[in-house]
Amino acid sequence: MTLKNLMTTIFRWLGTSVGLLACLGILAACSSQAVDTPTADTGAPAETAETAAAPATPEAIAQTDPTAQNNYENLPRLKGEAIVEMLVNGQVVTMTLMGEDAPITAGNFVDLVSQQFYDGLPFHRVVRDPQPFVVQGGDPQGRDPNFPAARLGTGGYVDPATGAERNIPLEILPADAETILYGQTFKMANLSNAVPKLNHIRGAVAMARSQFPNSASSQFYIALADLSFLDGDYAVFGYVTEGMEVVDQIQQGDRIESITVISGLENLEKPNSETSE
Repeated sequence: MTLKNLMTTIFRWLGTSVGLLACLGILAACSSQAVDTPTADTGAPAETAETAAAPATPEAIAQTDPTAQNNYENLPRLKGEAIVEMLVNGQVVTMTLMGEDAPITAGNFVDLVSQQFYDGLPFHRVVRDPQPFVVQGGDPQGRDPNFPAARLGTGGYVDPATGAERNIPLEILPADAETILYGQTFKMANLSNAVPKLNHIRGAVAMARSQFPNSASSQFYIALADLSFLDGDYAVFGYVTEGMEVVDQIQQGDRIESITVISGLENLEKPNSETSE
């Protein structure tokens, strides 16, 4: 196990008890309706002096990780749009994924869908009280019906080629920018006044992660309401375009019967210039 994976695992275990207390305090200042965060370990990103709010400037909005291409070139990318259908409780939910605005995040999801990775996995987290929040799934540990439900939310996709968990960077495109911000929240990049092009409106599909910005793997969530206080902190990569009434009925423990790419699979670009057919 690499040091990165070890640290991520430690924070996932600690986040269940410590992180939740932190997120309650942090989010109280963000929204009176916010009671949680859609993280992979229920921990909330810590707010430090380095993430203090500062006015956004055009120069700051244009900043991205200068080594992003080198760091992330081994990850799938979606070069365009894709549409997937998710079957839950015998009903269809259609999601449109935005590869132009979130190529790595959408590409990672489409790649996992093409492998049938999500088929059979449960929605291990559903939060509707005191206000509609999210439904969240994608932890592969949930495939085992005997796995303790309380521990779900700590797992991610393990790449068989490397034997390690595949993590993707936080990837958010500011609405008025031409370049994507990688590896940082808007606060970390002094973009607190900016808004993302893909925002957390009801039906947004986004990636859950731990306290580390670049720790998303396979867990995703669907917003049950407008959640603007999450904008700039979590990566939205698509939207439910049909079947939101089905999402509204999902209960904790319900399983994804299947997710299928119905169009746009040809836009998936895999590492080493391998294009999905």
